[in-house]
Amino acid sequence: MNSAPKKIRAVLFDMDGTLVDSEATHFRAMQDLLDEQDLTLPPGFDEACTGMTIGAVHERLVDQCGMTMELPVFVERKNGRFIARLAELRRRHGASEALAVLAKAGVPHAIVSNSERPVMDASLAMLGLIEPGGVTVSRNEVEHGKPAPDPYLRAAALLGVAPEDCAVVEDSAPGAAAGLAAGMLTIGWPEPHRDDIVFPAGAQVLAATEQGGELAELLRTLV
Repeated sequence: MNSAPKKIRAVLFDMDGTLVDSEATHFRAMQDLLDEQDLTLPPGFDEACTGMTIGAVHERLVDQCGMTMELPVFVERKNGRFIARLAELRRRHGASEALAVLAKAGVPHAIVSNSERPVMDASLAMLGLIEPGGVTVSRNEVEHGKPAPDPYLRAAALLGVAPEDCAVVEDSAPGAAAGLAAGMLTIGWPEPHRDDIVFPAGAQVLAATEQGGELAELLRTLV
């Protein structure tokens, strides 16, 4: 007789583009900053940067757009412009349903982001996603951001769950690479309009819809 499939003991969610519909707001905040310097982004720049750390984005801006602003100044100013646009943020369709599945099953979750801590906290607070005792990991708490496994390994340790007992939900290729490198079941859940994203081998990729119910349906089978 075949044994029952192993159940997941914790789910680790990416934030931007996964739980929070915020990728366009990040781009507009960056564009606000570039407009002040009369700099122009090349076509497809925002799509290519999905899931990257702000440091990696800055490197591309220097190389491709001629930005001369130092990284610490860029981070402070870009984050400030993003926070000024917080009212634009919405939960991604399907995110609340997925969280409800975990709550009903008594399965803990963490939110793991390549965003800086001030941006992460402001975004989660804006959308009511901060819970008492909840685990969140930002880029500031680890030596290496995604695609390195550090953020997801830290989240698992904070939850007290072994990496192999965790599932990761990601909308980007760098994030999915981080989940796989951490030894976790990794679910690629791209935004519905992002059929251009190629997830790394080993990720279980969902065909995302505007309604988003497919993630909750999958999680019910895992927990």
